[in-house]
Amino acid sequence: MGKMDYDIKSSSPTGTDTEKGGLPTYTDEATAVPGEVFVQGDSLFAKTQRFVTKFGVEPRGIERVPEDERTDTNLVQVGTVWCSANMVVSSFAIGALAIPVFELGFVDALLTILFINLLGITPVCFFSTFGPRFGLRQMVLSRYFFGYYGVKVIAIFNVLACVGWSSVNVIVGAQLFNAVNPDVPGWAGIIIIAACTFFITLFGYKIVHKYEFWSWIPSFIIFLIVLGEFAHSGKFKNLTLHKGGPEAGSVLSFAASVFGFATGWTSYAADYTVYQPVNTSRRKVFLWTWAGLIFPLLFTEMLGLAVATATMNGPDDNPYITGYGKAGIGGLLAAVLFPPLGRFGEFCLVILALSIIANNCPNIYSLTFSLQLMTRYAQKVPRFIFTFIGTVIYCAIAIPGYSRFEEVLENFMLLIGYWLAIYEGIALSEHFIFKKRKYDLTIWNSPNELPPGIAAVLAFCFGVFGAVMGMAQKWWKGPVGRKIGLPMFGGDVGFELAFAFAAVSYWGLRFAEKRFFKR
Repeated sequence: MGKMDYDIKSSSPTGTDTEKGGLPTYTDEATAVPGEVFVQGDSLFAKTQRFVTKFGVEPRGIERVPEDERTDTNLVQVGTVWCSANMVVSSFAIGALAIPVFELGFVDALLTILFINLLGITPVCFFSTFGPRFGLRQMVLSRYFFGYYGVKVIAIFNVLACVGWSSVNVIVGAQLFNAVNPDVPGWAGIIIIAACTFFITLFGYKIVHKYEFWSWIPSFIIFLIVLGEFAHSGKFKNLTLHKGGPEAGSVLSFAASVFGFATGWTSYAADYTVYQPVNTSRRKVFLWTWAGLIFPLLFTEMLGLAVATATMNGPDDNPYITGYGKAGIGGLLAAVLFPPLGRFGEFCLVILALSIIANNCPNIYSLTFSLQLMTRYAQKVPRFIFTFIGTVIYCAIAIPGYSRFEEVLENFMLLIGYWLAIYEGIALSEHFIFKKRKYDLTIWNSPNELPPGIAAVLAFCFGVFGAVMGMAQKWWKGPVGRKIGLPMFGGDVGFELAFAFAAVSYWGLRFAEKRFFKR
């Protein structure tokens, strides 16, 4: 993490354009936006913001945060927001997929979980350090990599990721409710979790951080209970490693799923440090983020893997096989907790179902900024309205997808890994090779001074081509992916090729772009 140098210019607002939504007019519109601007004027926007701020709702959207308003000095929160978001049953489910879906042994799946998580979380930790320095949300910060207009393409993918993550997560939670009480249909569990998530994200940054600060603790305690009860059951089975091409294909495909989950937070990373003081240690931000990610991911995924080995123990009346067949991951956890713990086991499952709220809060909070980035008109819509719209949309997707969770989860994790590998290949190349860690913070909102974005968009297309070449999914196997493992299943190397194709093509394209456009 080398030193970042900044050429910061100052600007001041000259007034407020109340006829066009109450947003400020600047001599240099690249300046940071003071918080009081959002409630000034007689426009509908300003009146709405004045009303909701009385209840503690955050009025700020994608506008840059001034340095004097970056007053969140609690570095522990940098870690706990990610600890809570990953100490959930969704990450448990990722580990469990290794057995029924990818048919791996225990040791090979364990090692895949370890090393791929270490790789996947590194970009999240790195970009988290940008929040205090820039005062910009991650997608707005991405204008320095993709340009003012090119970043809109990335924002579309981020919207799909936020909505998709949320849909997948509430399905897991609804399965747990159904495992506790079969009379609770999937759609009811989905709506319960979504409504709770909406209530928290409605208020914004401070409330999200306060909730995430504590919510990992009950989940961790219950996962410890799961660990203890499963160890006591004697149902663990040390599945042997396989060999040759089939093993390589399964490991690579499982690795793609693990990578997609771990690195999935990259496109939100700076959103949760944006109110940290500008002089906050980047090393501390990096390390707190790393600790907050690696601990819950390894613990829950490895636990899920261990419990899933019990589904390979016959006979057919095995409660683990029966539970998994009836209610998926929820039924698998129920098989661990119900027989020995009875009603207390049901209580534990309900808490784990509600833990999904902590996982979905970052998705729905960050969704709003990507939507506001699409057009200037979207900035005239208060952030909390987009929160409501996003909640309705992911519920509409999750309810019909409830009965096909494993297929949805596997395919979605892989797709997330593809596009974020492309994003990382381009963003890291721009930062280290072309920006050389130097940024002019005054141009964040200036289309004619930011990179044109042509090179980034073209490189993104090359990255998509690489992903298609390396895919190994049920609905498509690329020419590279199908040559790994068994022809029927292949081995997924989509995210590796996506990163390589995007990064290498971007180097050449960006050199040409800078030479022609001089920016």
